Amino acid sequence: MIKVMLVDDHELVRTGFRHILNDSQGIEVIGEAESGEDAVLKAKQLKPDLVMMDINMPGIGGIEATRRIRRQNPDTQVIVVTVLSDAPFPEQLHEAGALGYLTKGCPANELFQAIKVVAAGRPFISSEVSQKLTLARMSGANPDSPFSRLSQREMQVLMMITQGQKTQFISDSLCLSPKTVSTYRHRLFEKLDVETDVELTLLALRHGLITASESSSV
Repeated sequence: MIKVMLVDDHELVRTGFRHILNDSQGIEVIGEAESGEDAVLKAKQLKPDLVMMDINMPGIGGIEATRRIRRQNPDTQVIVVTVLSDAPFPEQLHEAGALGYLTKGCPANELFQAIKVVAAGRPFISSEVSQKLTLARMSGANPDSPFSRLSQREMQVLMMITQGQKTQFISDSLCLSPKTVSTYRHRLFEKLDVETDVELTLLALRHGLITASESSSV
């Protein structure tokens, strides 16, 4: 039996996945979390075989939560399930320790396949994401996103800024000094050619990095 924990800040999404997975043979949902911080705590308590992780959530978000879960229990595998199918997330999440990457629009049979493959310790990327990455490599170009050149930590700070989080909160959540957070913000502005948090959030919206319901800065 593969023990799964669901992590998403939308209860309706968790309910849908729970019904689908509990109706399948060999898979059991043993817990749920609605934020990255909650996911880290519950994963430590429940020790699931696999975590299905959303990226865009309040607080530390899915990338940092994935990194912390994998660090505290390397036997727990992580599949990211998100509305986003564009890079840089597959590379960022691989660095954080995730083995699987699915979009929320994937068919149920692909979801079951991903769970079985990743629970066995093998990587799995959905057909939609794989196709986009392959096309990008064949064209010799980076994925058409200005965010592809950001580091994992820069991406974490960016996602929290677009949620409207203050410097001190980001500092506490990521165990960084406020000065370091400010340095990351400055780097983001330079790399992405923006001058304010609002411009940064609008850029993320234009490129589909976040949705309007997930942003608090505009």
